[in-house]
Amino acid sequence: MEQARGRRAKERPDDHLFDRELDHLPPEVRWREWMNRVEATIFAASEPVSREVLTRIVGKTCSIDLLIDDIREELRGRPYDLVAVANGWKHLTRPAYADAIRSAVGSNERAVDLTQSEVLVLMCIALFQPITRAELSSFFGKEISRDLIGNLRSFGLIASGPRSPTPGAPYTYVTTKQFLLEFGLETLRDLPDFEALEDAGLLSKEKLLAGEIMPGFSGPGESDADADE
Repeated sequence: MEQARGRRAKERPDDHLFDRELDHLPPEVRWREWMNRVEATIFAASEPVSREVLTRIVGKTCSIDLLIDDIREELRGRPYDLVAVANGWKHLTRPAYADAIRSAVGSNERAVDLTQSEVLVLMCIALFQPITRAELSSFFGKEISRDLIGNLRSFGLIASGPRSPTPGAPYTYVTTKQFLLEFGLETLRDLPDFEALEDAGLLSKEKLLAGEIMPGFSGPGESDADADE
């Protein structure tokens, strides 16, 4: 009974009046209307729109992927595109016009300007999450400071994950939806495959843990005196 009430609470008042199927329309007109609905919804949203959301506005037999393909084909040659990012779709201007946009209207967004050390730490968090600060320090053979972790958190690129089962139960760190947005990734599956990097001899988790990769790693604000949380 409670679950039924919860479902009803999530439904919009006029949900039952909204015609998703559009069976009264000819197939070509119906497809065009579904395309328009999907594009309008993504255009109006401030965050990437998920597949689950889009299925609410089209027929049950409609392929979201084919709709997106047709919309993107129509946008070919336009200064913006429909991009798969952060487990959804979002309208994004093409990189070629970034300078023109900044010159015209500036930017209200805080620029993400990371040091090389921060990028390397972020890469390890992305590959091995959930991971503790102590484990990160072992990777680089040098203490990773709270300041460095705090800076990545201030940009919204990482967040606290579950506590580690190791002694002291320290917090782990994981990447966020903002991380996917910032680097233009649809999901974490788009990250380089670590096993492939190992097979190619380009990276070794064992060497990282032994501190044999990037032994001179350093970054601003890092202190060997820092203790793990």
